[in-house]
This record gives sequence, structure tokens and C-alpha cells, in this order.
Amino acid sequence: MSNLPAEHLQVRDIGEQGLLERLQRFCPSEVIGDDAAVLATESKQSLVVTTDMLVDGVHFSDVTTAPEDAGWRAAAANLSDLAAMGAFPLGITVGLGLPGDLSVEWVERMYQGMTECLQKYNVPIVGGDIVRSPITTLSITAFGQANPDFIIHRSTAQIGDAIVVTGIHGASRGGLELLLNPEIGQNLKSEEKVALITAHQRPRPRLDVIPILKEILFSPCSLPSALCLISGMDSSDGLADAVLQICRASKVGAILEASKIPLPSTFNHWLTLQRSLNYALYGGEDFELVLCLPPQTALELVKKLGAGAAIVGKITPGSTVILQHENEKIPDQVLTLSQGFQHFS
Repeated sequence: MSNLPAEHLQVRDIGEQGLLERLQRFCPSEVIGDDAAVLATESKQSLVVTTDMLVDGVHFSDVTTAPEDAGWRAAAANLSDLAAMGAFPLGITVGLGLPGDLSVEWVERMYQGMTECLQKYNVPIVGGDIVRSPITTLSITAFGQANPDFIIHRSTAQIGDAIVVTGIHGASRGGLELLLNPEIGQNLKSEEKVALITAHQRPRPRLDVIPILKEILFSPCSLPSALCLISGMDSSDGLADAVLQICRASKVGAILEASKIPLPSTFNHWLTLQRSLNYALYGGEDFELVLCLPPQTALELVKKLGAGAAIVGKITPGSTVILQHENEKIPDQVLTLSQGFQHFS
């Protein structure tokens, strides 16, 4: 039975051990087979650990996400969390909850997508677990390492800091809307649709930002105190959520300038400005970094990152986060966490 092609097999046909045997080919042979993986860290580095769960029907579905894309997004979400801490990845473990009637082919394709994402950053799958579950669930734990003097926290934003985003926002939500409602993209060219859909299905964690940021902060002309002034997180739950979380942890407020938020140029062809901003602020899953830095450092970072990166606001006294419009006829908007996606609400 287990010699049949994966598309003819269900998970219950081969059982836990049979599935593990198939999935171990996605892992380095030298770290598989024991009760736990052993990961080497460099001298004087801190271990950084993050866990993320994805559930069928909540984070992905057959309507919008192929198995390969579900795997890619699961890996990307965890690598993005490491990047948000200023860490470089060492490896991941994967916990799977699977229905018995799920196709073995689906699981293997999901692992293939996960591997495609991880290989771009030389990150191995070093272990995991499989259990029976009524709903397909992925739980990934990622391990990284970071210089303890260069760990990015949410709680260190300073009044006067510039708020930097490392790329455009709203593209992932735009891609999701096109997948759910293909008819709404009639004014878009095929390549424009593909770009937005790819942003949703195959987001890229911004690990590339970390060495650039280190280069700026550790350059001979940098002040030693600049190292403790960087604050930030990723925008996996939307730009508004990231700024609000940083401000809450740092006990500060912020002003975001609507006209400075980098949006996909294609939004002009099919979305109102208000809908475009809503996708950017609350759409989520863009996996860019949102960083609070001294203004001069922020300018240098944006210059080095190039297209898409922008200074979108500043940290202010108080606790309120305000979206400010260039057009004085549009009233300022107070941003709140309740406006975005929240589990259990």
C-alpha cells in the first residue's frame, strides 16, 4: 500500500511512521533520528526562538492557497519573526496536526513549498512531530541567533524617532481579494494580478535588511548609544498593528502620514484611496519590517534599501497613534488594534 504514489494515498493509509519516513527526506540526515536536534550557535550570540501556528480555514484554504504556498507562507512567517528581532535563522521544527483522510501528496507538496522558502536562506528543517487532528494545523518553531547588542525590541522606541517601513504594504491583502473575487481585477493587466497574488501566496521575509542595518549601526561614525535606540517588529498583522504594538510596549504615541505609506502602484487602477490604506494598515501578511530609528539613521537605511522603503511617520509623546492626511479636508484618524483582525473576536 505505501508503495503507491502519494496522490493515491491518505495519511491513515501509511500512518505516523510511514509519513515521518516520507517527510524525513526534507531534513538533513545528520540531525534526524534522535530525540532532539543539536544546533550550534556562534560564540557570544543569543539564541532567539519563535513559534507560529497556521490553521486550515483561518490562515489558508484550498480556494486561495496551494499546498506549496501554505508551506512557503508558514516558513516565511517564522523567518520574518526572526528578522524582526535582528536574528539570523539556524533551523526550524514542524508540528503537524492532520486528518486521517488528508492526501499524502498534499503533505509532501506543503513540505516542498516550505523547503523552497527555507533553501533561499540556507535554513534546515531539523525535527518535528505529527498527530491526528480534525483540522489541518501547522505549528512551526524557528531558532535563530543574534548579537545581544543588536536585538530589536518593541519596547525601545524613543520620542522623535522616525518610523521606517522596509517595503510596500497592502499587496498581500490585494492578492487575497483577487483570489477570492477574480472579477474585481478586470482593470489590471495579467502581470499586475500575478504580482499581487504572489505577494499573498509567497511573501518574502526581510532577512536581507538585517546586514544592512548592522552595517549602518556598526559603522565607525555611528554613536555607541545608537545600538539601544532601535525598535521594531514585522508587519505580519498589518502596519497599524505593528505601530500600535511598538507604541504600547514603548509607552509612546505616533503619527503616521497617509501620503507617505508605500502602496502598490496598481491599487490606483481598482481601489479607492481609503480601501488602499485599509489594506495597508490592516490587511496583514506583507512581512515587511517596521522600525523606529533616529531620523538620520532612518534616512540612511531608506536610501540603502531603495524602492519601497520609506519613512512613514514619527514617534510622539502620549499613547495615541494617529493617521494624518495631507488633504486637510480628510479628518485625522485614531488607529486602534480592534480595527484589525483579532482571533476570537
